[in-house]
Formats: sequence, structure tokens, C-alpha cells
Amino acid sequence: MNTFKLSLVAVVAALGIIGSGFSLLDPGAAAAEGYNWNLPKGFPMPMVPPGNPMSDAKVELGRHLFYDPRLSVNEKTSCATCHLQEKAFTDGRTTAVGTTGEIHPRNSMSLANLAYSPSFNWANPAVVRLERHAHLPIFGEFPIVEMGMAGKEDLFVARIKAEPRYEKLFHDAYPDVENPVSIPNSIHAIASFVRSLISGNSPYDRYRYQGQADAISDSAKRGEKLFFSERMECFDCHAGFNLSGTVNFVGKSIENAQFENNGLYNIDGKGGYPADNTGLFEITKKPEDMGKFKVPTLRNVELTAPYMHDGSIATLEKVIDHYRAGGRTIKDGKYAGNGNLSPLRSDFVRGFILTPEEKSDLIAFLKSLTDTEFVTNPRFADPWSKK
Repeated sequence: MNTFKLSLVAVVAALGIIGSGFSLLDPGAAAAEGYNWNLPKGFPMPMVPPGNPMSDAKVELGRHLFYDPRLSVNEKTSCATCHLQEKAFTDGRTTAVGTTGEIHPRNSMSLANLAYSPSFNWANPAVVRLERHAHLPIFGEFPIVEMGMAGKEDLFVARIKAEPRYEKLFHDAYPDVENPVSIPNSIHAIASFVRSLISGNSPYDRYRYQGQADAISDSAKRGEKLFFSERMECFDCHAGFNLSGTVNFVGKSIENAQFENNGLYNIDGKGGYPADNTGLFEITKKPEDMGKFKVPTLRNVELTAPYMHDGSIATLEKVIDHYRAGGRTIKDGKYAGNGNLSPLRSDFVRGFILTPEEKSDLIAFLKSLTDTEFVTNPRFADPWSKK
């Protein structure tokens, strides 16, 4: 199995987060209790760090902060700018754009079911808490300025205090805190909101987990068989209830995230990727980690185009063509190369034969993973909207 494995103990120790609200010995069951997750059938209880227990009030505060552009330096960008509900919390762009116009090298990943993810971001195994994940876009400067509030922490707090609606929201979320308006409390609330974004009521879920035989078409049923067949082996990477790489939840031993090289590039004949998008190699500097990126969920995949870590494949049809070929061939230009010949390509990406009818069936299955309830749920919608 050509999968990156990193000691989670080493990661959290390096980040200095042991003792700051998350324990490897405590899966966070208590912190997950007392909150109505409204979990779909077949979904386990998500893990929650004890230092940030879930509550309805905290999630509601986080929802307001998530959609508030005042959290960016020029008041033009909110978290939701790159994570639109109608697109399963992606943005439809090839790659994200920061509030000052800087172009991010990565595509905006869906936020659906991040409560189960063992790490966050496309290729940084060190970001193992949603709280850290929520902090980076607002206050980070690498690889680009996203929301631009680094060094402007006082401005961040002042803007929040100036909005009348926040006074009650913060006091409801943190009733035992005398002065609850703070950056840590804001970040914890945003993380709690993102943790609440559970998607699991697609037609496929109703068919597979809820016993509704007619919830999906015959074509989608044939596509499901193909997806889980030994011939195609899509399930080797996109497995389980989340159709993703590794997941963690209460009662399960903690596992590291799954990162794979899917043969998207081979620019030097040795498996090379573009210099600004080398995957895990950027962190580990290990040659074998070149081009390894996180395996994302396929839930709502119909809505999350364009695809891959850099948004370089436009449609589901072309994604299937990529895997059918066992890697992408780029015939000319600075990224020319045959990904199928990459020595670093995952063993799971081997190529397969597929008829036009089978391809249509596979696409029907993938489209059956679209959860319209999730992308229209008012609990996840913009609370500032005047609609």
C-alpha cells in the first residue's frame, strides 16, 4: 500500500497541542455528547476535542462568524467565500483566491463531514485539529494571504465587538466566561460550526442505508457495482460511509490521513510535480512523498468541480478518463509528461477498461451521492442574508 504514514503523536507534539484541549487517550466522546448531531443512519459519533465541546449556541455563533466578511482585512472575504453551501462548501474556482487577490495553488476542498477527518488541508499532515484549520485562513500568510488578519488581532476583536448581534451570541456560546469575545473563542466557534456540517442523506444513502430500493436508478446501481469491483478498485481509496480516505470517530483507534499520488503529473520522468504543488514532499522533503495529496470524500462530488488538488480536471467524465488511463498524459507545455509512467504513482491507480455505457453508469452512481438536503439546509446557511 503506497500510503504516507506519520506518527500522530509526533505531529501533535510538534504542534504543541498535547494538553491544549485534545488527548490521544481520550477520543472526545464526552465533548461530542449533549449536542444533537442529527446523524444519518450508519454514521458514527464524531470525535470532538475536550477543550471545545459542541453546543447549539457555539455552532450558531460559528455560523455567523463563518459568513462574516469583517473577519478579513478589507472586509471583502468570509470563510464562505471559498466554501459555498450550494457547491457543498467549495467555490467552483480552479484554485482559491485570497482577499487581496493572491491566487492560491490549491483547489478549495469540500467541508462536508470534516468532523471525521484525521487531518485537514490537501497536503499538510500536521494540521490535525479543526481549530487549527480554522485559524490558518484568517491569520496565516503562507502559501498566500487568504483573509489577511495576521498582526491585526486587535482589529479582529474590535470589529466583532462593534456588531450588536455578537454580544448575545458570544454570551450564549460561552455563558461562564466574563468577557467571551476573543480570538480563541471565535476560532473554536467556527470549528464547531464546520464540525456540524454532516452530509449523509443523498439518494445513495437512502438506497444503501435506509432501504429505499427505488431511491437511485438502475444505471446508478450498476455504477455502484463497478465502483466497488475488483476491476476498478475505486473503493481502495474512497471507502466506507464517507467514501473517502481514512476517517476517525468515537470508539475507533486513531489513524493518520491517507495521502496518495494519483499520477496527475510526471514532468521530469521521475514523478515530478509542479514546484508550487509538490504535495507531502513540501513538508517531509522525502522523495517518495512527491505528489501525494489527501484522498477527499466523494460525497456531493457532482457539485464540487473542478477536481484534483489544483482544480486541473474540469469534469467527472475527465476524472474517470484520468483513472481509466492509470494517470494523466500532458502532451506539451511545461507540465508535459505521462503520469501513467510515474514511478511514484500509487499502486491503486492502475488503469482499467470501461465501455461508454459503463462510464455512464459510473457517473450516475457518483451523481447519486449528491445530498440536496445538505446544500439547502437552513442550519448551514448564511445568517446575514437578507433573502
